[in-house]
Amino acid sequence: MLNYQSETKTADGLIKEKQPTWAAINPEYVARMKLQNRFKTGLDIAKYTAKIMRKDMQDYDLDSSNYTQSLGCWHGFIGQQKMIAVKKHHGTTDKRYLYLSGWMIAALRSEFGPLPDQSMHEKTSVPALIKELYDFLKQADARELRGMFKDLDDARAAGDEVKAQRAQEAIDNFQTHVVPIVADIDAGFGNEEATYLLAKKMIEAGACAIQIENQVSDEKQCGHQDGKVTVPHADFLAKIRAVRYAFLELGVDDGIIVARTDSLGAGLTKQIAVTKEPGDLGDQYNSFLDCDEIALDDLNNGDVLIKQDGKLVKPKRLASGLFQFKPGSGEDRCVLDCITSLENGADLLWIETATPHVGQIGGMVKRIREVIPNAKLVYNNSPSFNWTLNFRQQVYDAMVEEGEDVAAYDRAALMDVKYDETELAQRADKMIQSFQKDASKEAGVFHHLITLPTYHTAALSTDQLAKGYYGDQGMLAYVQGVQRKEIREGLACVKHQDMSGSNIGDDHKEYFSGDAALKASGAKNTMNQFD
Repeated sequence: MLNYQSETKTADGLIKEKQPTWAAINPEYVARMKLQNRFKTGLDIAKYTAKIMRKDMQDYDLDSSNYTQSLGCWHGFIGQQKMIAVKKHHGTTDKRYLYLSGWMIAALRSEFGPLPDQSMHEKTSVPALIKELYDFLKQADARELRGMFKDLDDARAAGDEVKAQRAQEAIDNFQTHVVPIVADIDAGFGNEEATYLLAKKMIEAGACAIQIENQVSDEKQCGHQDGKVTVPHADFLAKIRAVRYAFLELGVDDGIIVARTDSLGAGLTKQIAVTKEPGDLGDQYNSFLDCDEIALDDLNNGDVLIKQDGKLVKPKRLASGLFQFKPGSGEDRCVLDCITSLENGADLLWIETATPHVGQIGGMVKRIREVIPNAKLVYNNSPSFNWTLNFRQQVYDAMVEEGEDVAAYDRAALMDVKYDETELAQRADKMIQSFQKDASKEAGVFHHLITLPTYHTAALSTDQLAKGYYGDQGMLAYVQGVQRKEIREGLACVKHQDMSGSNIGDDHKEYFSGDAALKASGAKNTMNQFD
């Protein structure tokens, strides 16, 4: 941890060695700039945040209430504001991360314009967003520290030594906004070499945790859509190893790999796995294929045969050339995927489910933990779920099972606003409120994330502003609905010039030019109206 006094002393010694040519260099200013930019490279960040995440994983193993959380980001400002808000409201960034969503990049950051979550966006946009997020988080550090330096200067100017000492202690104990980012590499954007090359770029940008899924790269679909196609375990494990090699090559020895399985909702495969002996991974993968028994004289041109349970069978092949799995085999395939990934170098699991149900997740985790006792999950608290309807239906089903009267409710229509104030709805909301805690305790979820929250918050807030501004409210829609709330809530971004780095730049101008500095933060700056 950098220390203000020691950094000032070090700078002072160096400046004295370079006299007289460095006479105008102020050692305290050097110390301040170093503290405001403590992470020099993305690899510095990756190494720092990997240690944080490893410690958090150990804390969770000791007590499941030590789960972690993150929110998805599609812009550096969004990530910055999340961490500023976390520090403001909760006093610490401990166990709060950021999530980089491939869906958000595809929909909001591609040069092609909005795209579906099918790995069609530029792969270079993934490391670029990681770097952007950390650039904004580092600026949040610089801005907050600037305020601390001002407190120190004001205390000194007032001759208040006690206050000055407290200000210096606050500087030395400053907690950075830089937190781990769990970054989505989709299905690797190609073969294992392509995965390795992209993983390196992501790590060099600062990623300490990379999430990779077991879908086919060129057939990749969003985890909550139909048409998902998985790959044999050998193919997926090769990509997991590729990511590990990337971490090790770059010196991030404790980098985290999150192995995601889409098998629960994926009914298709592009390949029949290679198998060398009965019971190996390839044989297990093929055992889930939906097949028909066939006699040799019934073969048609292009048919493929395999041996399954000692019988010669023909896998069912669709017009697309894809093979389908047995109906109802998704959970068994999912459990096998998870165990296999952890046994071959993955650190955390991600199971993409159709609904947020603690019992379903917990049932699979129980089976996984029979083999891997400390298996831990990253879980997508996805906006693709209708949380209100799902949990109201779960409460409804529990009421039926308990013999309670449900005559007042229509299970299929529980989303209706008329149910909002009912006891069933209140019970459902309590389940939603405790979902993360319950899933972490009962289903092994170490990390909870919402992939696309700010996509939806931006849409909602913009809708409300446009409704009023272009309607009867006019400017009052902005003032009442946005600016006044910013002021009342103490949001720093009400001073948007400061948030963009204007005051930091003024400090630098003063460092460089002294009294000759032309600064923007003078009396005529309208941002002073918000002091």
